Amino acid sequence: MLKKIFFLSAIGFSSVVFSQNNIREKLGNYLDSLFVHHKVMGSFAFADKNQPTFLKVVGFSDVEKQQKANMNTQYRIGSISKTFTAVLVMKAVEDKKLSLQTKLSDFYPEIPNANKITIENLLQHRTGIHNLTNEAEYWQYNAKPQTQSDLVNIIKKYKSDFNPGIKFEYSNSNYILLGYILERVYKKSYAELIKDKIARPLKLTLTEVGGKIDTSKNQAKSYQFTNGKYEVSSETDMSVPGGAGSIVSTPTELLKFIIGLENGKLLTKTSLKEMKNFADNYGYGLLKVPFGNSWGFGHTGGIDKFGSALFYFPDLKVAAAFSTNQSDMDTNEISIKMLETATGKDFEMPSFKTLEIPEADLQKFVGTYSSKDIPLKINIFIKDKKLMAQATGQSDFPLEATSQTTFKFDRAGIVIEFFPAKNQFVITQGGTKISSQKNKNEISKNKYH
Repeated sequence: MLKKIFFLSAIGFSSVVFSQNNIREKLGNYLDSLFVHHKVMGSFAFADKNQPTFLKVVGFSDVEKQQKANMNTQYRIGSISKTFTAVLVMKAVEDKKLSLQTKLSDFYPEIPNANKITIENLLQHRTGIHNLTNEAEYWQYNAKPQTQSDLVNIIKKYKSDFNPGIKFEYSNSNYILLGYILERVYKKSYAELIKDKIARPLKLTLTEVGGKIDTSKNQAKSYQFTNGKYEVSSETDMSVPGGAGSIVSTPTELLKFIIGLENGKLLTKTSLKEMKNFADNYGYGLLKVPFGNSWGFGHTGGIDKFGSALFYFPDLKVAAAFSTNQSDMDTNEISIKMLETATGKDFEMPSFKTLEIPEADLQKFVGTYSSKDIPLKINIFIKDKKLMAQATGQSDFPLEATSQTTFKFDRAGIVIEFFPAKNQFVITQGGTKISSQKNKNEISKNKYH
């Protein structure tokens, strides 16, 4: 699935500036530690003053063959592809093949509200077109080749979620349609357009529309680490995400792409300024992202078990990119540490220590908890002698103990602290704390059993 986007958190800086070499070495050690503890595999790079100054690769491109990844390993970049698609759309505007006010009905009148939806609405996710990846049926066809007709038929059958233009709601369907529109106006495939209008001008040799993963060509598979081993992920067929997420690349080439975009090597200044027309922190295939007192732009991506991020901060002249093919943590933390390092600021190394708590001692946390602050209930239970959590309508996830009453789930940046005497816990995520209370009938049950 093409995962939804996430934002960097604004953070404060330490006043102490450290040796660039020392802090970069520390970042390398941090990434090595993440790999050793099975938290992440992937490739990481940043540029300072538009020059690449850090590169680190950890883990395998093919675990089964024990094939290590390197700086030229290609990774699926998921929704960062949307930035590439938006650049192509702006090229089409410059070439007078489209305008931002061109209606979707000129190409696909069968889509609900097509006569009210503009190219600009599609670029900014303000269409109301339902996100096809939100539906359970997506998993029935995502690994099989799909034609343009197949996917348009899927998109058009969903009712509109809201009237065009009134709000932002992320939908992969928007960019799948933009990819098809580009093919129609240029009479070339999306893959050819990426090659001709982006890869060739920037001399990118490892950035292209992907196909079936071939590790013999230095392309990475994606994995999850479960029950002490790496399990390979299923593969989305790249005919499905199209303009929403079908590109493969490397972090170093992603840096060249975003720096080239900022420096006018792909679009005019006017076109780039229009791309940065942010509404609800989203422009044309670009997120607006905070870092300290600075604002930058870029995108994040996720497809199968791949994750990626690409950001550029014009006032700092700093760019950062990474691609992971296994992650068991909140990769937003990696983005922040990379940017801290690029700007010469120290960061705190995480502790990887976890405790083994006997199952009998975990029983006091078990129950269903609810909060007046959120509509979801959270079920805490034990599976295979491990404490687990599951919010209403979501997948369960394991909790690692960091103390006798505190647990974490690194992949989502969640910390839960239990207060058994009060039958409650406090969950912290992204700086937000929410208190939840165990249901009363379960408190009574615990007393008598």
